[in-house]
Formats: sequence, structure tokens, C-alpha cells
Amino acid sequence: MSLLESEFTALRHTIVIRGTVRVVLLVVTLLGWSALTITLLLFSTLPVASVYTLAVLAAGFEAIHALHVGVERIGRYLQVYFEAEGDGPRWETTAMAVGPSLPGGGIDPLFTVLFACAAVLNVIPALLPEPTRIELGVLATLHLGFLFRVVRARGAAARQRAVELESFRALKSQQSETKG
Repeated sequence: MSLLESEFTALRHTIVIRGTVRVVLLVVTLLGWSALTITLLLFSTLPVASVYTLAVLAAGFEAIHALHVGVERIGRYLQVYFEAEGDGPRWETTAMAVGPSLPGGGIDPLFTVLFACAAVLNVIPALLPEPTRIELGVLATLHLGFLFRVVRARGAAARQRAVELESFRALKSQQSETKG
């Protein structure tokens, strides 16, 4: 196997692994969040304890987001450096062409709807012990900040493919000019 073939194989394998880890991480995050939420509901009388459960959601989301961004970047690299010639595999090029035409807009690789719903549900345990105005303000600010982050990440993910495809094409063109 040539160096190029082994690079392609390793990168495709990385995409597969990270895609699987992303889904497993979602399940682990939601299970950890729900277990901590139930524990706090049963044993805590502090409204600010919901910050801990929000931190679990935020950490899980950021890890999933990082995995997704990395997978997309590898995909665009493969598309520009391995698929541009047209004589090899064309998975990334084909997937990018089909994606926008899917009914309903396709999948949500960041699971943003699930994270947003969990964040909204996360507020409920904080409201049960009747928080003070300051506690309520802090909790609302933190939860809205997380929701804002989720919305921004979703928007960035929607633009990432096109932006990075052009960036890799420009880089490849620059490298070709330097060699020639």
C-alpha cells in the first residue's frame, strides 16, 4: 500500500470512528445529565445546583461539536486532495452534493434539538426550590448562553463544508504554484 493509500485509509477510518464516538458520547452525556438531574431533584434544595447538570450538557455538546468539526475538516481534505482527480473514491463529493437535496434538510450531526430540549428541561429542577431573583437571573443567563452557543454552533456547522472546501482548494492551488 502506498503512502497516499494508507493516508486515505487512515483518514476514512478516523471519520468512521469519530462518527461512532459522537453518537456514543450523546448517549453517555444524556444518561449522565439525567442521572445527575434526578439525584439533584431528590437530594438538593439549592436552585444553583442545576449549574452542574448544565455543565454536563455543555461539556457533552462541546465534545460532540469538536468531533464533528474534525470529521468535516478531514472530509474536505479528502475531497480536495484525493477526489479532485475523479478516478478514485468520491464519497465526500457525492455526499456533499446529495446533502442539501434531502427532504427535511437531512440530519442534525450536533444533535442541537436534543441539547436545546435538555437545556430547557434542565431549568425545571432549578425552579422547584423557589430561587431568589439573583439565582434566577444567573441560571437564566447561563442557560440562555448555552442555548445561544448551540444555535451558533449549528449555524457554523451548516456553513463549514462550503467554507473549508474553498479553503482547501485555495491551499492546494497555492501549493501547486509554489511547486511550479
